[in-house]
Amino acid sequence: MGKLAQSTIKYLIEADFTANGVVEKPDVIGAIFGQTEGLLGQELDLRELQRTGRIGRIEVTLKTEEGKTRGRIIIPSSLDSSETALIAAAIETIERIGPCESSIKVKALKDVRTIKREYVVKRAKELLTQLLEKELPSGTELAEKIKELVRTAEITEYKGLPCGSDVPNSEEIILVEGRADVVNLLRYGIKNVIAIGGTKVPEQIIDLCKEKTTTLFIDGDRGGELILKELLQLTSIDFVAKAPEGKEVEELTKKEVFKALRDKLPVDVYLKSAEPDSEKELKRKILEVLDKLEEEDVAYIFDDNMRLLAKVPIKEFTKKNKHLVNGRIVVLGKLNKGIIDVAEYHNIKILAVPKLERKIKTSIKILTKDQLVGQTNS
Repeated sequence: MGKLAQSTIKYLIEADFTANGVVEKPDVIGAIFGQTEGLLGQELDLRELQRTGRIGRIEVTLKTEEGKTRGRIIIPSSLDSSETALIAAAIETIERIGPCESSIKVKALKDVRTIKREYVVKRAKELLTQLLEKELPSGTELAEKIKELVRTAEITEYKGLPCGSDVPNSEEIILVEGRADVVNLLRYGIKNVIAIGGTKVPEQIIDLCKEKTTTLFIDGDRGGELILKELLQLTSIDFVAKAPEGKEVEELTKKEVFKALRDKLPVDVYLKSAEPDSEKELKRKILEVLDKLEEEDVAYIFDDNMRLLAKVPIKEFTKKNKHLVNGRIVVLGKLNKGIIDVAEYHNIKILAVPKLERKIKTSIKILTKDQLVGQTNS
């Protein structure tokens, strides 16, 4: 039979049994395999699961008194929680062990990772206590260190992303860049924090942003701004908090963390405050062109400084159009996939249209008339 490595165990099924007669361990194990065979289909057959290492060695302890046998069964599992629960329920259907009538009742389905975390916290407390006793610390210092250690040990995962324990159930969440940032915020008691895990935004984060009130807490450098831009292209967020200039979230003190979160800004206000005057002036010029735009089937091609390079019919807006080689900003009446493809081919930076019927996924900045009116009036 297959062996299950300790490192792969996720859950333990613990069940108590009673048999009206004298039975031995082989009788119990035989009943488990024999009487669950075919019950859950081939994919969850216990013999096959143990052969492939997804169910570990079944442990049985028992004691016989006054003609009856009582004991405990422990089954380690590397299956997911729902599959493990099905196995647990299946063994409760066993009615005989050996020649004797019997009953089995599952007492617990334990998450081994939780048990390990509890052990780590407990053992860490013991080791830290031993260390600090030699230095004769004050009671207050010891309490603070233990609190910090416990909070740091509370890091968990949400669909593979490191986070605090409150993320699944909290209505508000804080997004940070990496695991070290999560650890630092947990240190200060902030548990509704989750890591994006780099500049590429995972689907889990996009979904969370749609469901919850979201604050993006970024480092005080250009990397933080890049994450903000990437995130805004894929989903919407509500607030932005920023670490002091040149500092990273993972190295902030408690005072700096709470000040940054207190000073967070609605995302539109943050973007306006971060935008230089030159960009505001550029957007005013784009808006002026949109205001005068009358023909839907014409594209105006500009350079970086809004100097007009060409006015072309949409049907001539192709990869071969020579005017697009130096073009950087295009103002036109409507967008479609063909226009996006051509613009990406020529490294166009901005596409401006009167309105957008639906969200378009592209690396190019797309501006609408309503957006520009709000941004240039600020």
